[in-house]
Amino acid sequence: MRPSHDRRPYRPPDRGSPPPHRYHNQPHRQPPPHARQYAVILLRAAPDSSTPSATEIDALVAGLQSPPPDSLSVCSSGRQAARLLFRSLPKAAEAARELWSLRLDGLHFINPHLPDAPLAAHAYPLLASLFASHASRLLDSDLVSRCAARSAELAVSIQSVKHRLRAHNKLRDFDQLDLQKRTLEAEKDLVDDKIAEYKAAMNSIRRAMLCGTDDEEEVDEEGVDVFGIIGEGEDVDFVRLHMMMLRECRRLNEGLPIYAYRKKILDHIFNNQVMILIGETGSGKSTQLVQFLADSGLAANGSIVCTQPRKVAGLSLAHRVDEESKGCYKDNFVSSYSSFFNSQDLSSKIIFCTDSCLLHHYMDDTDLSGISYIIVDEAHERSLNTDLLLALIKKKLLDRLDLRLVIMSATADANRLAEYFYGCQTFHVKGRNFPVEIKYVTDLSVEASFNTGLNSSRGACATASYVDDVIRQVSIIHKGEDEGAILAFLTSQLEVEWACENFSDARAVVLPMHGKLSPVEQSRVFKSFPGKRKIIFCTNIAETSLTIKEVKYVVDSGLVKESRFVPTSGLNVLKVNWISQSSANQRAGRAGRTGAGKCYRLYSQSDFTMMEVHQEPEIRKVHLGTAVLRILALGVKDAQNFEFVDAPNPEAINIAVKNLEQLGAIKCKYNCFELTDIGRHLVKLGIEPRLGKIMLDCFSFGLGKEGVVLAAVMANSSSIFCRVGTDEEKHKADLQKVRLCHQDGDLFTLLAVYKKWEDGHENRNTWCWQNSINAKTMRRCQETISELEKCLKHELNIIIPSYWCWNPEAPTVHDKLLKRIILSSLAGNLAMFLGHERSGYQVISTDQVVNLHPSCSLLNYGVKPEWVVFSEILSVPNQYLVCVTAVDHDALCTIHPMSFIQQLEKQKLQIKVISGLGNNLLGKFCGKSGQNKQKIVSRLQEECRDDRLTVEINFKNNEVILFATEQHMEKVFCIVNNALECEGKMMRNECLERSLFPERCGSSPIALFGSGAEIKHLELEKRYLTVEVLHQNAHDINEMELICLVDSLVSGVVNFHKFARNFRIASDETKWGKFTFLKPENAEDAVSKLNGVEFHGSSLKVVPVYSSDNQGLPFPAVRAKLCWPRKPSKGLALVTCASGEAQSVANDCFALGIDGRYVNCRVSTKEENCVFVERIPLHVTEPELYDAFRSTTTRRILNIRLLRVKGAIAGPSVSVCEEALIREISSFMRNKSLSGQNFRVEVFPPEENDSMMRATLTFDGSLYQEAARALDHLQGSILPCCQPWQIIECKHVFHSTLSCPVRVYNVISLEVASLLESFRSQKGVSYSFEKTENGIFRVKLTANATKTIADLRRPLEILMKGKTINHPDLTLSAVHMLLSRDGVTHLKSIEQETGTYIMYDRRSLNIKVFGNQHHMAEAEEKLVHVLLQLLEKRPLEIFLRGHNLPPDLMKKTIENFGVDLEGFKKEMPTVKVDLHKHRHLLKVWGSKEDKRRVEGMVSELIISVKSNALVQLPSENVGGSKEDKQRVDDNELSNDTCPICLCETEDPFKLETCAHVFCRACLVDQCESATKSHDGFPLCCLRTGCKKPFLIVDLKHLVSKEKMDDLFRASLRAFVASRAGMYRFCPTPDCRSIYQVAAPDAEAKPFVCGACYVEICTKCHLEYHPFISCEAYKEYKEDPDATLREWRKGKENVKNCPSCGYTIEKADGCNHVECRCGRHICWACLANFRSSEECYGHLRSVHQSFVDIV
Repeated sequence: MRPSHDRRPYRPPDRGSPPPHRYHNQPHRQPPPHARQYAVILLRAAPDSSTPSATEIDALVAGLQSPPPDSLSVCSSGRQAARLLFRSLPKAAEAARELWSLRLDGLHFINPHLPDAPLAAHAYPLLASLFASHASRLLDSDLVSRCAARSAELAVSIQSVKHRLRAHNKLRDFDQLDLQKRTLEAEKDLVDDKIAEYKAAMNSIRRAMLCGTDDEEEVDEEGVDVFGIIGEGEDVDFVRLHMMMLRECRRLNEGLPIYAYRKKILDHIFNNQVMILIGETGSGKSTQLVQFLADSGLAANGSIVCTQPRKVAGLSLAHRVDEESKGCYKDNFVSSYSSFFNSQDLSSKIIFCTDSCLLHHYMDDTDLSGISYIIVDEAHERSLNTDLLLALIKKKLLDRLDLRLVIMSATADANRLAEYFYGCQTFHVKGRNFPVEIKYVTDLSVEASFNTGLNSSRGACATASYVDDVIRQVSIIHKGEDEGAILAFLTSQLEVEWACENFSDARAVVLPMHGKLSPVEQSRVFKSFPGKRKIIFCTNIAETSLTIKEVKYVVDSGLVKESRFVPTSGLNVLKVNWISQSSANQRAGRAGRTGAGKCYRLYSQSDFTMMEVHQEPEIRKVHLGTAVLRILALGVKDAQNFEFVDAPNPEAINIAVKNLEQLGAIKCKYNCFELTDIGRHLVKLGIEPRLGKIMLDCFSFGLGKEGVVLAAVMANSSSIFCRVGTDEEKHKADLQKVRLCHQDGDLFTLLAVYKKWEDGHENRNTWCWQNSINAKTMRRCQETISELEKCLKHELNIIIPSYWCWNPEAPTVHDKLLKRIILSSLAGNLAMFLGHERSGYQVISTDQVVNLHPSCSLLNYGVKPEWVVFSEILSVPNQYLVCVTAVDHDALCTIHPMSFIQQLEKQKLQIKVISGLGNNLLGKFCGKSGQNKQKIVSRLQEECRDDRLTVEINFKNNEVILFATEQHMEKVFCIVNNALECEGKMMRNECLERSLFPERCGSSPIALFGSGAEIKHLELEKRYLTVEVLHQNAHDINEMELICLVDSLVSGVVNFHKFARNFRIASDETKWGKFTFLKPENAEDAVSKLNGVEFHGSSLKVVPVYSSDNQGLPFPAVRAKLCWPRKPSKGLALVTCASGEAQSVANDCFALGIDGRYVNCRVSTKEENCVFVERIPLHVTEPELYDAFRSTTTRRILNIRLLRVKGAIAGPSVSVCEEALIREISSFMRNKSLSGQNFRVEVFPPEENDSMMRATLTFDGSLYQEAARALDHLQGSILPCCQPWQIIECKHVFHSTLSCPVRVYNVISLEVASLLESFRSQKGVSYSFEKTENGIFRVKLTANATKTIADLRRPLEILMKGKTINHPDLTLSAVHMLLSRDGVTHLKSIEQETGTYIMYDRRSLNIKVFGNQHHMAEAEEKLVHVLLQLLEKRPLEIFLRGHNLPPDLMKKTIENFGVDLEGFKKEMPTVKVDLHKHRHLLKVWGSKEDKRRVEGMVSELIISVKSNALVQLPSENVGGSKEDKQRVDDNELSNDTCPICLCETEDPFKLETCAHVFCRACLVDQCESATKSHDGFPLCCLRTGCKKPFLIVDLKHLVSKEKMDDLFRASLRAFVASRAGMYRFCPTPDCRSIYQVAAPDAEAKPFVCGACYVEICTKCHLEYHPFISCEAYKEYKEDPDATLREWRKGKENVKNCPSCGYTIEKADGCNHVECRCGRHICWACLANFRSSEECYGHLRSVHQSFVDIV
C-alpha cells in the first residue's frame, strides 16, 4: 500500500480531488426581492405512489420549526409531493435541513430535493453537519447497545464455561465444554468485530461529511476507505447516503459473518491482484462482496463482474443485491446476463453473469476492457467454464495489472488454486454455523427401527441398500431424538420419491426435494408444520444451493450420482460415487444453521478419511469439445499444451479433437489444428458443438426454426417430462407421454412436444400439467431459443424464421432431412440393434452393448429401429442409451463406407422360429426355473463362442425363437431342434409304471400306462423294466445330454426320473436317477450297453431296479418288529456276569437242563467275567436261554450271546420270506383276498455278517385285534420256507410315527400339545417329539398294544393330514387362481384371519386346509368364495403389440380412448380397463359381454389404422390350432367352439399333441365315460380328422390321482378284453391280479396269485393239477366219481361206507373196518356200529368169525 502522509483512508486514484460543483465556485449574488425564489421540492419514493397523502404533506410542512414557506403547492399523487418556495435563501436552507432532520429521525421518508444550485451550495454545510451528527448518534444507538450487551453476555458465559473447565470433568464432558467455550469465543469475537466494523463505517461517513470544514477530524485509520464512493463537498447525494446508513444498520442487525471482515477483505483485495476468499456457507459472501467493492470505490470507472455457474443463481443474486442496495446507488447500477453481453452492456457497476457468459465475452474482447474486478463465485464446483475462465484470466492478469480477480467458494481447494495463481493469498471467513455433532453409523440393525417407520412393501423400482439404511436411520432419529427437522441425503429423484412413499408416521410430514420439482413444490420444504416433525429426503441440491431452517438432524448417505465422461469409451456414464470430504462437511453444516445439531454419517470414519478432500473438477469428468474449440479459437495450436488449472486426461482431449474433426469444426494442417468456417461459427455461438452443428445444418436445409428448437430441447432433454408422485401418478404420466411420442425417437418427440406447447394454448401451464410436462423447463427452452436467435442474429447475421416446416403428424421429406442432420452431428454415437431385446444395441465406436433407457420413446412402438444415434450413455447402475433417435439405413453411407456397414450387420442376430409346439413340451424344454434351456444356451454360446446367442420360449404362441448370427443359425437350429425332438419323443412315449396291486411292498406285476390311457406293456414275469444310473458327478450331468445318449443307444425309453438334490445323503451322491423302458429286453440292453460308457469324464454305472409305484400307506400305520435267526447256532453261548460272579454262576448252573438236555457250564478262559456254555439245543434262542439261567441262579446276568456259524448260509430270499409272512398273516385278516390293503410286510435284506433276519409289519390301526392275533401266531413259529431252528421272535413293543411340515405344525401346535399331554396319563405309552434338520416335526408313539397305538394315532393323524377341499364349483381354472398375485394375497389374508394353513399341491391339483376343525371350515368357505370371485374377475388381456398389429397401436389407443381410457367407460360404465405400458397390454375387467365389446372396439381401431380387413386380437381367450399359433389371418375368424359340446369353450384346455382346445369339463367327461364303460380306449382328440391320443401330461392335468387309478383299472380291463384271451384276471372276486394264458400247444404251468395266493392252471384256468392232464382234470371236475367207478370195476375188496358213502378198499385183516367218518363197519354184511366192541360182538354172534372163511 502506498503511504498516506495525511493518514486519510485511501480513496481510488482515478477519483483525485472531487470535481468542482457546478455551483460551488460561483459568487453568491442576492436576487432582487421581487424576482428570486428558492424551491424546496418534496419527492415521493415511487413515481406512481400517492403516499404520503396531501393532508399528511400539509401537516408535515405546518409542523416545521423553521420559517414557513412563502408559497406551498401540494400534489395528491405522482413523484412530486409538494413544492415549497422561499424568497430567503437561509430560510430555504434551514427548511431543507429541518426536513432532512425529520427524515433521519424516521418521521417521514420523503426526499427533500434542492434544484437550485445556490440553495444546494448554501445548504450543503448544514446538511453535512446534520449527517455527521446523525452518524455520531448512530454510534451510540440502541442497536449498538444491544450488540454490546450480547458481547458482555457472551463474555459472562465464557467465564462460566472456563470455571467449569477448571473443575474435574470426564473426558467426554471436557470435550463438550471445550467445544462450547470455543464456540462462545468465536461468537463473541464476531460480535465485537461487527461492532468495530459498524463504528468504522459511521466514522468514515462522519469524516466525509466534515471534510473541508473547521470540524474536520484527524484520520487515525489506514487502508481502504469502506465508503470511498461518497463524494466530497457538495458532490454528495444525501438520499443515497441516508440509504447507505440505513443499510449499514441492517448489516449490523442481520449479522452476516462477512460483515465483520469487510475492511480486512478490502485491504487484501487492494494489496493483491488475485485473492482467494473461502467463506463458509451462509457467510454472505455472494451478496455482500460486490457491495463492499462498490461502496469502497476501488473499481473506479470499471465494472465489477461476478460469475455464477448457474443462470438462476446469477439472476437471484442480482435481484437480491438490487433489493439490499435499493436507493444506495444510481439506477441500473446492478444488472445480470445469462447468455452474452458486450462492451456496451458494461454501463452497470455490478454485473452478475454465468461463467459461460463471461467466457463468451472473452472470446470477443480478450482485453476485458471496461472490467476492473472479476469475482468467480462457487469455484468449488470447478465447472468446465470456470476452469477455462480461470486459465484465460491468469494469462490476462500479466497484461492488465489493474485487473483484479477474486475467487470465492465455500469449500474450494484453496491450496491448489493459490498454487495455480503464483501463490496468491487466501482469506478465510467463518460462517455462523452452530456446533454439529458428527456420528458415524456403520451398522443399522433392522430391529432398531422397523417398528413403524419403514413400510414392508417395496415399490416397483429396485432400490439400493443404502436407501433402506437412510430410512432406518431417519426412523431412529424420529423416535429417539428431540424436535427438529431431519434432512436426509440420497442420490436421485427416484430414491427420494421411493423414500417418501415408504416412510410413514402420523407425527411427521415427509417432503421430497430434488431439481425436478416445481417451485411451488420446492417451497413446501421452507414451511413450518406445527405439532409435526418435518422430514426431508433430498438430493445434493440441498447441499449448498439452499438453506432450510429448523433442520437439526442430517442423515448423510455419503453418496452422490454423477455423470462422467469416460475417455476410453468416449461416452458419458452416470454412476453413484462417494462424495468428497468438503461435500460431507457441507452436508453436516446444514444441521448447524439455527442451533446445535447432529449429523449421522452412514459410513465409517475411515471411509471419510479415504474420500477425496475436494470434489474432482468438472474438466476431468465431461466431454471437452466446447473447451478445446475455444482454446483452438484463441490461437493455441495444441490443446494439450494449454495451461489448465487441473489438466484433464490427454485421451479426453484427443477424443474432443476427434469429435470436432467429425463435425467439420477443425482440420489438421501442418500437424496443427485450425478452425474451419463451421468451427468459427460454433465458437461465436458458444454452445455445445453438436448442438451448434445441428442448428447450422438445419439452417442450410431451410429448417432454421426446427434446428434452434432441437438445440434447445436437446440441452434440456432430461427434465422436459415430469414423472413424480405416487405410482399411479407416474403411470398416468407415462401414458400421457405415449400420446406425444414420435416413432422416430426422443429428439423428434421433444421437437413435437415443443411445437404443441408453442401452438396456441390459452394456458400453457395447464397444458403442461395435463400432459405431465415440466412447464419450468419449457420456459427455459423458450428462453434458450430466444438467446440462440439473438446470438445467431448478432454473431452470424442469421434470421431464424418463425414458422415450422416439419409436421409431427404426417411423414414428410423433412423427417429424412432431420434424421440426416442429427446423424451427421451425432455420428460418433451411432449404435446398431443386435437383433435381441436383451442384447440391445452395439455402440459402433466402442463395441459396447447397451439397452435403450426405459423412458425412450421408441419403446412405445412395436418395433426397434435397426440403427440409432444417441446423446449419451447413463449408468444407473445398468447402462442405457439416452435421447435416442432412429436413423435411416441409406443415410449411413454419409458417415461410413457401405462395406463397413455390411460387415457390422453380419454381427447381428438373426431370428428363426420353431412353431407348433405344445405348452408342456415347451415347459419340459425350459426345465425347472429355466435350467434346461439355460444349459442349452450355455452350450450354444460355448460352441459358437458368442455370448449373445440365446433361445426364447413364447408359451402364448407355442414357439421357440432362436437368436443367432447367420453363420451359426443352422448349427443352433439343429441342436435346439434335436433337444425338442428328444423331449417330444419322451413325452409321446411317456408311460406310468403301475403295480397291479400297489399295496404289496414287494415285487408285483407291472403295467405301463401310456398315451391314450392305454396299457403299453404288461410285465407278469417280474422282470425289471427300470434301471438306475450312477455317475461320479451325478449333480453336474447335463440332463438332456444323458437322455439323448440313452435314447441313441437303447430303444424303448418311456420315462425317466432324476433324483432331487435336496437332503440327499452322502451314500446317494453318485445316483443320478432312473430310466424306465417299454420292455424288459430294452432294460437288459440298457444294462449291457450303458455300463462303462464314458460320459463327462467318468463311467456310467447302470443297475436294474425292481420298482413299483408304491404310493404309500392307505391306512393309519401301526408297526411291529420281527426277527429270526439267519445262521444256525453252534450249541455254544457266552453268558456275561457281574464282576467276580462268573464262578458262582457256573457252580449254580452245574446241572442245568434245557429242553430235556443237560448243558455244560464252565468259566471262560478267554472272556473275563463270562461263563462258557456247551451242548445247547440248536433251536433254543437267547430269551429262552436267559430265562433258564434266571430261574436257576440268583446271580446277576448281564447278557447272553449265542455263538452262530460264520460265513454265508444259503437261505430263502427276502421276497420268499415276504411271501411266507404274508401268507401267515393273511389268514387272520377280514378280507383274505385283498389282505394287502390291510397290512404291509417289509423284510430287510441282511448284511453279510448279520446273524438275524429282521422284518417290519405295518398294520391298519383299525384292525388291531386281527394284528394282535397274527402276532401271537407268529411268536415262536417257523416260516414254511425256513429251517426248524429259525424261530420267529416278536417284539411286543409297537411304534407309529407321524410327521408334518413346520407350517402345518404352526397352526396345529396347540392341539398337538394338548393331545400329547393327554398321552402322559396312559400306562405303557410313551412318545418323542422332535424337529428334523429338514424342518419337519415328527412324533413317534410307542405302546405295548396295537389298539393303544391306533387310538393314539387317530386324532393326531386327523390334525396332520388336514382337510382336502372338494367343492363342486371349484374348477381347475378356479384353483389355478391361487397362483395369481391376487390369489396369493387372498390366501395369506384368509390364513391370517382363520389361523389356518392352506396348501395347494400342483401335482395332485388338491387344496388342503390345516388347523382347528372350526377354523378349517371357515377357511374353506372363504377360500372357495374368493377363488370363484377371482375367476369371475379375471381380466381379458389384449396385446397391443405383435404380429399383424400396427406398431403405434398403443399410441392410437390412448389418443382415441384417453389417458384414463375413459372412452371405454363411456360406452360401458361398469367396465374397468387398465393399460400396462411396458408390456403393451390392455387388461379388461367386467362381464363377458363387456370384454367382447372392448375387444371389438380395439379391432375397429386396428381396421381404421391399417385400412385393412379384420385383424383378430391376440388375447388370452382366443383359441386356435397349432398351425395358426393363436394368429388369425386377415380373412379368417377364430373358431372357439368346443368340438364335443359344440358350445363356446368354458375353462378351455389345450391338448398337448394337437393344440386343439376343448372345455375342460368335456374332456373330463370323456375320461370318466371310458372309466365306467371300460371302452373308448385309446382316448383321442375328438376334433374331426385329428384322432391324436391324449398324452400322460394331459391326463395328469385333467383327472385327479384317484380318478387316474380308476382310469388305469378300466384301461387294464380293456387291455385284457382286447387281447383275445391272451390274458385273464385271477378268478378270485375283486382280485386285480392278471396271468398270461398258456398257448394251446404249450405245457400247462401254475399261476400263484400274488394278491390272494390261489394257484391256477394257466391252460384250463382251473385249480392247478400237477401230474394230471387238463382234459382229465376237467372230466374229473364235471364227474368226480367217474374215475372211481372205473377203478373199482372187478374189485371185491372195494365197498362203500353205508353211513357216509366213502369208498373203502380193504387189503387184508379182519372184517372189522373203521371209516373216516368214525363208524365201525362189518365188511361181510356192511352193518355199521358206533364202536369197535359192538362190531366185534356182531362178528362173533352173527358171523362166528373175525375173518372170512374161505
